[in-house]
Amino acid sequence: MPYQVKIDAFEGPLDLLLHLINRLEIDIYDIPVAQITEQYLIYIHTMNELKLDVASEYLVMAAELLQLKSKMLLPKHDEIEYEDPESIYEEDPRDELVERLIEYRKYKEAAHELKEMEEERGLIYTKPPSDLSNFARNVQPVKTELDISLYDMLAAFQKLMRRKKLQRPMTTKITRQEVSIETRMTEIMGELHQLKGRKEFYDLFDDPSKEQIVVTFLAILELMKRKEIDAQQDGNFSEIFIEAVKKGAQ
Repeated sequence: MPYQVKIDAFEGPLDLLLHLINRLEIDIYDIPVAQITEQYLIYIHTMNELKLDVASEYLVMAAELLQLKSKMLLPKHDEIEYEDPESIYEEDPRDELVERLIEYRKYKEAAHELKEMEEERGLIYTKPPSDLSNFARNVQPVKTELDISLYDMLAAFQKLMRRKKLQRPMTTKITRQEVSIETRMTEIMGELHQLKGRKEFYDLFDDPSKEQIVVTFLAILELMKRKEIDAQQDGNFSEIFIEAVKKGAQ
């Protein structure tokens, strides 16, 4: 029976395009269509490889990017002398996509600001102050939530697959051993509890087989979704570490 994992971090194809533009430090007004299309298709392929449900809107955007790439490859017509200089202006095929991205970014930034305002407002209480001195000793420290998105996890998975491909032996013996995601989740939690600390993301992939790598990655995503493990990064583009969430710290 296939095991399906639904990821809530995806907000749509425009959100993925904005992520790629920011990650590659691309000028949104001068998008290199060939490069952004290649990176977009890599993410779509990765999601398909992991058997994650890809919404139709992502596939529609992939088709639009390929069509736009084809238009950019068409030769431009030779300029002819016109009486009206404006008549020789040729519209950039990227203009519509750029407008959609800019509009989406405005709404996303506005939503982020509204979310911050909501959180700030949530800290304001109209109730008169109460004596909480008896409970001060039982207050648990608040753990800061690190900004590691699904896109970062997918990028780590792509890097992992490249590593395994480079380390692949010249000859190998094919064996078939099916391990369920639930079983792998239990094994990962056992490793983390035994370690009593952080473990590097790549160290969780001991088995070099592709099937086992995919099962392990989906198990990690499901544990993150259930808030049983925490993904941590000491800095941008640094290694990702996995740690079991302590009970009472959620």
